Amino acid sequence: MNLVWERLTLSSLPLKEYLEGSYLHRLVVGILKPWRQSSILMQWGDTIAALLLSLVYGFAPFASSSLILVLLVATIGFWFLLTLCDDTAAVNVPFVTPIHFLVLLYWLVAAVATALSPVKSAALKDLAVLSLYILLFFVCARVLRFSRFRSWLITVYLHISLIVSVYGIRQWFFGADALATWVDPESPLSKTTRVYSYLGNPNLLAGYLIAAVALSLVAIFAWQGWIRKALSLTMFFVNTACLVLTYSRGGWIGLVVALLAAAMLLVYWWSVDFNPFWRTWSLVIMAGSLIGVLLLAIIFVEPVRLRVMSIFADRQDSSNNFRRNVWDAVFKMIGDRPIIGIGPGHNSFNKIYPLYQQPKYTALSAYSIFLEVAVEMGFVGLGCFLWLVFITFNTAFTQMQRLRELRNLEGLWIIGAIAALLGMLAHGLVDTVWYRPEINTIWWLMVALVASYWRPVNKTGDR
Repeated sequence: MNLVWERLTLSSLPLKEYLEGSYLHRLVVGILKPWRQSSILMQWGDTIAALLLSLVYGFAPFASSSLILVLLVATIGFWFLLTLCDDTAAVNVPFVTPIHFLVLLYWLVAAVATALSPVKSAALKDLAVLSLYILLFFVCARVLRFSRFRSWLITVYLHISLIVSVYGIRQWFFGADALATWVDPESPLSKTTRVYSYLGNPNLLAGYLIAAVALSLVAIFAWQGWIRKALSLTMFFVNTACLVLTYSRGGWIGLVVALLAAAMLLVYWWSVDFNPFWRTWSLVIMAGSLIGVLLLAIIFVEPVRLRVMSIFADRQDSSNNFRRNVWDAVFKMIGDRPIIGIGPGHNSFNKIYPLYQQPKYTALSAYSIFLEVAVEMGFVGLGCFLWLVFITFNTAFTQMQRLRELRNLEGLWIIGAIAALLGMLAHGLVDTVWYRPEINTIWWLMVALVASYWRPVNKTGDR
């Protein structure tokens, strides 16, 4: 049984031995090492990479998708140069983790789906974009191995999200023009302001802020000093308030999942210091309290009640009806190409979906990331994606427990990453804003954050 679990989690995968025996690794990594030793610029290579990543996450909510992609190209290009200059003999922390292996496998499945796509030219364009996000993970995983860069990038994201949230709350007080029909026109909430800040869409804003809420909650405990704790507390309440004011039902689902996960993991983290009673009942009390607050909000806050009840209105709500009709077409698309899909990306989807859509129900995506992966890369791609998620969470829990035993507060950031990933996946059940650059970059940052803590299992089973 243990052997099956090790194979499933890849915990016994000989990654280091594979790299040492890989001809490609020997020929490529480190071939420019002599130049790096004589170059003042490249001696600061990891710092420069961290600054380039700061530009990506600093501009993401404000810039166009094209500019974000340009920044990604620049960052990845510098990472390639840095890899060619690496001194492999001086590296103590492994570059490759089981998460890296699954991310690469996910890309390979996408490449096969592109090769077999009925619309190859469209799929190829989106494979190029997907490749940038995959490579962004590799850059982040490298840079985040250093605790100072990890702290810096988390701080950059939290400060940027605070700016975004403050502007979103300002829209709530002073009003904001709806850029589309985001609420059922026949709903009592049809005149309600749904904030969207700099991102132009309330659902997109909600998806962007889920990770910010999770990380700012964790920062309250991870950051030292009352000033920093007060700042993190402010970030948490402002980000949460702004996310609530988006009135994004999927965003609310993600928020509840992220908060429940973060709260329960934080209680678990500190439970070693509890007496027997609180060690037994603290998780139950915490979960019950959060659920109780949610129920009180549904009962006594009318806008929240109406918005939550619309989730269960099925086709009587126009948004629900729209999604149901899109999903009906998507299921037919999956049924026709169940193994490897139509090819990755919205360009492929836009070419094929009109052949299946019901009249007047045009769509740019499947409105569910799990259905989107299935339609783009078939059940092979969906299985690979779920395996990647499983490996990521297994790694996160394992490393969190290791750091918990050491009482190392760095492990709190893993709790934030777990909560953020769970919240984004919960939101992704009913929406596909996950594919937008503003959110996809955050997703890979969280996955890389988990990967940066990975340690190999030695022969005695210690980590």
